[in-house]
Amino acid sequence: MGTPIGNLADLSQRARETLGSVDLVAAEDTRRTGRLLAHLGLKVRMLSFFEGNERQRIDELLDRLREGERVALVSDAGMPAVSDPGFRLLQAAVAAGVEITVVPGPSAVTAALVVSGLPTDRWVFEGFLPRRPSERRERLRALAHDPRTVVLFESPLRVITLLRDVLVELGDRRAAVARELTKLHEEVVRGRVSEVIASLLDSEPRGELVVVIEGAEAVAPDLDEMVEEARRLVADGMRKREAAAAVARRGGGSANEIYGALVEPEGAPED
Repeated sequence: MGTPIGNLADLSQRARETLGSVDLVAAEDTRRTGRLLAHLGLKVRMLSFFEGNERQRIDELLDRLREGERVALVSDAGMPAVSDPGFRLLQAAVAAGVEITVVPGPSAVTAALVVSGLPTDRWVFEGFLPRRPSERRERLRALAHDPRTVVLFESPLRVITLLRDVLVELGDRRAAVARELTKLHEEVVRGRVSEVIASLLDSEPRGELVVVIEGAEAVAPDLDEMVEEARRLVADGMRKREAAAAVARRGGGSANEIYGALVEPEGAPED
């Protein structure tokens, strides 16, 4: 069941009625869900159900469901099982033949996608990328030629690092970073990746973040565009040869040509 991602007024009437009619609420954070139930004036039994105990809780919840109890599965905010606990339980319930009813609700994924101003006809949700730099860049490289808009989750502490990796692996595409969606301090920063980085460096990001990135162009950029892109990477601290290789890998051009154009105006030695 979907719950508000910030603004409690976004809870649907159906969700209110569902919470008031179930025997048990399986909640990612019982304190947070407890505040929501108190706001609604409801007293419902809760059971903690988070990433750390999800596997251990499944059999207990399946037993309750088989006995005829009605259980509502909720996450901290948004839809459960979308980068939140719930998928394993739903998979087990399907396998056990237990009836599942979905109560749609708010989602940070679709909210950020729409407010980003980027194409919404085809998109892909990648959740949180790996923390390890090599694994994160590998995932980004796999998206280099994907024309779909990309939606990611990231923490305020790592968003600048993520965007710098995006700049290297995907180029200076259009992007948006949405924070605190539906809340009092909602903010959306839009622009090229390099511009978004500069903006976030000026004001330290806080709160929950969603990053939306433009998909790959259908036609590879010409040499001049690739050279300019490589210059931006160099200005951000990358070595010329590494920048040329990164841009060539994305655009399908020649790393040697790009590198030659980088050093020729300066007569600079190879690095």
